[in-house]
Amino acid sequence: MASVRRRLGRSGGQEGETRRRRVCEGLKGPMSVLIIEAFYGGSHKQLVDLLQEDLENCVLYTLPAKKWHWRARTSALYFFQNIPMSEHYRILFASSVLNLTELVALRPDLGKLKKILYFHENQLVYPVKKCQERDFQYGYNQILSCLVADVVVFNSVFNMESFLTNIGKFMKLIPDHRPEDLESIIRPKCQVIYFPIKFPDVSREHDKDPESFFKVLMHLKDLRLNFHVSVLGETFTDVPDIFSESRKALGSSVLHWGYLPSKDDYFHVLCMADVVISTAKHEFFGVAMLEAVYCGCYPLCPKDLAYPEIFPAEYLYSTPEQLSKRLRNFCKRPDIVRKHLYKGEMTPFSWAALHGKFRSLLTTEPREDL
Repeated sequence: MASVRRRLGRSGGQEGETRRRRVCEGLKGPMSVLIIEAFYGGSHKQLVDLLQEDLENCVLYTLPAKKWHWRARTSALYFFQNIPMSEHYRILFASSVLNLTELVALRPDLGKLKKILYFHENQLVYPVKKCQERDFQYGYNQILSCLVADVVVFNSVFNMESFLTNIGKFMKLIPDHRPEDLESIIRPKCQVIYFPIKFPDVSREHDKDPESFFKVLMHLKDLRLNFHVSVLGETFTDVPDIFSESRKALGSSVLHWGYLPSKDDYFHVLCMADVVISTAKHEFFGVAMLEAVYCGCYPLCPKDLAYPEIFPAEYLYSTPEQLSKRLRNFCKRPDIVRKHLYKGEMTPFSWAALHGKFRSLLTTEPREDL
């Protein structure tokens, strides 16, 4: 079987029109997988790259990880025009950024496939700075996509339950003639397959609550406690002012600041650290935290969101005061964390443990009507 790897783009100064695909020619087997990623970056990129490496007969179409809101609004139309028809397709796998309903309406040939929708995050509970900023259409599109999908997969139980149990409340935003019982229609399609960890992936955005994080660090500095901090992360949106302000205020306490494109450099910084902290207002899984634990860091996470599902109670805090108190103790006694052996499980979240589940998910017998 001949395979070709290309990176395609359009000239003429049109940004955001690049896509990456591997074309498998001469497919004769019973399976061919079409993978679509409308936001090819961070954990979204990490997952589809792993799937592409593991599957023999697949083709991947993507759009760059920028302008998220426009990807959610318009990517279906782009893929409608740019994915060629093929009699070999049997499975369609896409993240929930894509409006799957629009795509299968525009492309009835794709509607016949086994359609798998993967949720890295859900828009029904995704935090916004102000309630009125929440765009109803994003959550509505995800609900519609679930209705047309054959299988809906979430990266955590928290992600799945927070989505399903909020459908009814979300639909009450419609002024009248509201649909009913959508949760009971969608739930039987749903399952959880944890995000498989293999490569580095972190992000630095307002929903991670940097204000609380830096407030705690500045309190430690005011107490003249000795510590160093590394702030790692890829930024897809505007960086809050608190980052530049805190970097200046923390001064010589900063060891590293900013995104590390090399996974080796990224893991090297993690291996130098003793403690990894999350102050996230939202987290549907927690890739970066688990990567840091794998590198030997002691995790401190909110007792909320997906964290209690992943980390034992010992590593959870309920208030900023609790976080500050534990960090003060660690600054005075760093040997406590340096000698500590993590008491949770790492194996269930590894690609080695999960690749079989994904492979089974993306395998199906050909249908007679295709």
